[in-house]
Amino acid sequence: GLRRGAVAPPCGERGECTRAGHAPHADRAPLILTTPRPHWPRRLQATPHLAVAPPFPTVAPPPPGISGSGSTGGGRGARGAGGGPEAPAMLRSLRPMPRLCPRLCPAGPCPARCQPRRRLAVPPGAPRLPLWQRLCVAGAVAGAAAAGWLYVRHEKERQQRSRRLRQLRRLALGQGDFQLRDTAGAARSKADFLGRWVLLYFGFTHCPDVCPEELEKLSRAVELLERDPALPPVQPLFVTVDPERDDAAALERYLRDFHPRLLGLTGTPEQVRAAASAFRVYVSAGPRDADGDYVVDHSVLTFLVDPDGVFRDCYGRSRTAEELARSVRGHMDAYEPLPAADGQ
Repeated sequence: GLRRGAVAPPCGERGECTRAGHAPHADRAPLILTTPRPHWPRRLQATPHLAVAPPFPTVAPPPPGISGSGSTGGGRGARGAGGGPEAPAMLRSLRPMPRLCPRLCPAGPCPARCQPRRRLAVPPGAPRLPLWQRLCVAGAVAGAAAAGWLYVRHEKERQQRSRRLRQLRRLALGQGDFQLRDTAGAARSKADFLGRWVLLYFGFTHCPDVCPEELEKLSRAVELLERDPALPPVQPLFVTVDPERDDAAALERYLRDFHPRLLGLTGTPEQVRAAASAFRVYVSAGPRDADGDYVVDHSVLTFLVDPDGVFRDCYGRSRTAEELARSVRGHMDAYEPLPAADGQ
């Protein structure tokens, strides 16, 4: 019925304990009720620097003049109350101790391996670069990586372009030789135009509207290219798809209204069909009317051939003269002579 920390009176007047299980101790001082000391492992008890806060409250010291042996003054009880080396085990267990080491180290200072480790990129005490130097290093590394990526990309594009041109050399598109005649009656073949850029158009002189428009656009594009003296000259060609009516004299009269360097080519029906087939140009003559007149249906395309005689590009009706000239200039800037074909 006593509260924790209360002082219990003597058990009897003559020293006999009135409670069951107690021996007579009338000559002893009053007891102080405390919480029993927990049973710590022997390893912890032998290691003073290992500590865990005890789960019981602090016990008040005995009143002055009361010792564990019943005598006043010095003695073992007095030394224990003072907290000396002979202090009771209960009071020694309440002394403040450092934290418990997770490795339960032996007696002595806790080694460094038990202390929490700081994982740093830079060892402690090592000099660190200023912020602006670190930024410069990071920028230099990023710049080197970007330069390497651009170089690899450029080399890859160059190899792809070279591979494509080699494939164009092996293709039949635009590679077949043709044998035609110009307006002066001289024989002309593809070999006569090697080393020059060529813009070639297939049409006929009796075309009502499409062919004159395309020839006007072709002439305008050539004039735009001639304004830049750094560019190589471009040779415009007009190949007829109607050799029956377009002889050399008819071509000469018809081409006077366009660019002065526009060269007309004609030949036999077989030669004209072979030239058109080499560039995959569709040609079909329509039915004749009562006067014997007819219209020739054909592909409306202007072809660009490089100095190696390789087909480079083609342009339809939707392209303007400015766009055509700009495209030709781009091909000229990116042009690289092809290596000689195998066996040549």
